[in-house]
Amino acid sequence: MKVLIEELHTRGHNVTVLRASNSWYIQKESPFYTSITVNNSGGIERELFDEFTKHILQIRRQSLSFWTYLTLFFETAALFEEMHQNQLVLMGNIFENNALMDSLQRAKFDLVLTDPAFGGGFFLARRLDLPIVLNVRWTMHGEAHFEIAPSPLSYVPVPGLELSDKMTFGQRAMNLIGFMFSQYNKMWFVTPHYHSFCKKYFGSEINYKSILRDADIWLMRTDFIFEFPRPTMPNIVYMGGFQCKPAKPLPEELEKFVESSGEHGVIVMSLGTLFSHLPDEISEEIAAAFSRLPQRVIWRHTGPRPLTTGDRTLLVDWIPQNDLLGHPQTKLFITHGGTNSIQEAIYHGVPILGLPIVFDQPDNLSRMKVRGTTKLVDIAELNRTMFLEALKEVLYNPSYRENMKTLSKLHHDQPMKPLDRAMFWIEFVMRNKGAAHLRTQSFRMSWIEYHSVDVILTLLGIIVFSCIFIYFVIKYICLKVLSKKKVKPE
Repeated sequence: MKVLIEELHTRGHNVTVLRASNSWYIQKESPFYTSITVNNSGGIERELFDEFTKHILQIRRQSLSFWTYLTLFFETAALFEEMHQNQLVLMGNIFENNALMDSLQRAKFDLVLTDPAFGGGFFLARRLDLPIVLNVRWTMHGEAHFEIAPSPLSYVPVPGLELSDKMTFGQRAMNLIGFMFSQYNKMWFVTPHYHSFCKKYFGSEINYKSILRDADIWLMRTDFIFEFPRPTMPNIVYMGGFQCKPAKPLPEELEKFVESSGEHGVIVMSLGTLFSHLPDEISEEIAAAFSRLPQRVIWRHTGPRPLTTGDRTLLVDWIPQNDLLGHPQTKLFITHGGTNSIQEAIYHGVPILGLPIVFDQPDNLSRMKVRGTTKLVDIAELNRTMFLEALKEVLYNPSYRENMKTLSKLHHDQPMKPLDRAMFWIEFVMRNKGAAHLRTQSFRMSWIEYHSVDVILTLLGIIVFSCIFIYFVIKYICLKVLSKKKVKPE
């Protein structure tokens, strides 16, 4: 969202950001936007999220049995349920703050830009009667395509199952079961909270799903270089890699370290903000594997320095990830599999060694594995020997780099940059007060109408009635003929 806001500011737009008082990542002061802070005593604090991720890592270190998957499913669902509840409490506070709502009405905004993973923004847009642009990959229900576009389970994999669009019979069965689990999650952990909020503030005649689906433009943070081919909709605009940009020069000390790697090059490792501090026993194994390689390593690591760390490994609290991935000396990127990190690796053509942990990470990396750009390591089984073997495979098997370079070429070979495409459609909605002509009629239909069940049953009824009618007509004619034949001899 920060990338879009900065670009909107650069193009002369005035942006107002609504933020919670306990937000740990949305700053109150910024040269790119004006903020309105809403008091919020709930919310998910950084410390709570840190504890959750540590707990998930402990679970993932166990062997991945069916019961482990179930535990991960329910614990993640419970966390997100709490986050949904807190977001709705925050939105309720906004709605009930008459002074704030009056000021928002008077401001005459052009549109609401929001991420529907936690669905407060589209409620606000409906209350203010403003067009909606979604910065989206996930809604509160799951992957966004499943909300608005046809998603045949025969070749559209359900996120979380690490399947491709080429499925065997068993995998298609698994895909169907996974879809049923996602429906269960939506029904028990999500829908009740959004339904009750919608009923309270908009009345029982409006369904919260219809408010979400009424969004004018869905700016999708993926594309079909990353995503498997699938049905889509006219108001879905793909902006995969919109945050990527050419590398800038590295800080002087970091540049010296990178250049000193010589012909062997550099390995960059970053597991994102939430997983920058791995359990000590995992960090020790990773550091030991690094120490056996000739490459230099830049590792974003915030925990204690592993005892096995070699002299060619640099531990830092923060890295300029995009600039490092764009450096010609970078040979390999080790990542947890966040969407942004994968898109940056594609943009710069750097092969990946994946350490998926939770959320969408395993699924993201499995898509890259199918394309031959990524080697996966199960963190539950990670030790220095297997990690070293995985590192050597990606470093010295040229197919990984060649396949990633192919994806990078495809990403760059398009008529308009993804960020420019996103800006065009945001400004299009501003100019035209929405994009209703792109919204599909499908979600306004009942499932009976959508699948033409009523038409099929009617046609079947006509066919059956016609067959019965023809049968009785033929039977009547036959009986008449037979009766005449009997009368003649007599």
